[in-house]
Amino acid sequence: MSTFSASQSPVTVVGLGLMGHALAAAFLTNGHPTTVWNRSAAKADDLVVNGAILADSIKSAVEASPLVVVCVSDYDAVHKLLDPVGASLAGRTLVNLTTASSTQARETAGWAAKIGTAYLDGAILGLPQAIGTVDATLLYSGSKAAFEEHQATLQALSEAGTVYLDEDHGLSALYDMSILSIMWGVLNGFLQGAALLGTANVKATTFAPLASTAINVTSDYVSAYAQQIDEGKYPATDATVAIHMGGMKHLLEETEALGVNTELPNFFLELAKRAAADGHADDSYAAMIKQFRNPSV
Repeated sequence: MSTFSASQSPVTVVGLGLMGHALAAAFLTNGHPTTVWNRSAAKADDLVVNGAILADSIKSAVEASPLVVVCVSDYDAVHKLLDPVGASLAGRTLVNLTTASSTQARETAGWAAKIGTAYLDGAILGLPQAIGTVDATLLYSGSKAAFEEHQATLQALSEAGTVYLDEDHGLSALYDMSILSIMWGVLNGFLQGAALLGTANVKATTFAPLASTAINVTSDYVSAYAQQIDEGKYPATDATVAIHMGGMKHLLEETEALGVNTELPNFFLELAKRAAADGHADDSYAAMIKQFRNPSV
């Protein structure tokens, strides 16, 4: 195999959906000889115009580069594509940027080890159009040696740099799921608020600036609460769980009176009631972590 400088190191991208296409484009933009493969070859047309090599098979795609990046719909698709070419993957590094659970990531790492492939599992924090810019963050976990070998190539995917987490292959997926829980929590809260204000004919676009301010203010709690969670002590330096419960009751009453869906405020209040029943009524809201750690009833 030819020797390339870090800035020229070849890479193969398997899967050219919106995200996979963006990954391949970023490698090309940064001067890496890029081989691509997708079930629908037409998705590679513009990449080929810009210098990508379209492989005629998944086997030839894998064998074209020492670094293979896969980004497809799910891990079942990953294995359906790559299991048959396991022998070709031996001795190479596989970076899997497909979204999945930490359990799936660790299982896939075991499969990769059996076929002699260095494996990194990754998570993409950002939209396809952010790839290659400061607005995308990519997390990696798994083989540290493989990460260090290909870090210069992977940096093409984000101007913000690459983040290596740990040898635990499942950690990037676990971070991904944790961050998604924040995203959906924030978005659901905004939608609940927009639904409430909608009963007074307030447009969501009118509400959005204040909603953004509230989100930013709430983010200030994160560092303080994180320290309390790690220490296992929950001094109420702002408001107690009992005080929060009072506000939650008002939210529920308002929601019911306006005929808006009550599931979310009911959930808030139910968790707070459980925390109070467990002796945390006078603690800070961070004490609610114990409710989230408990298996679902």
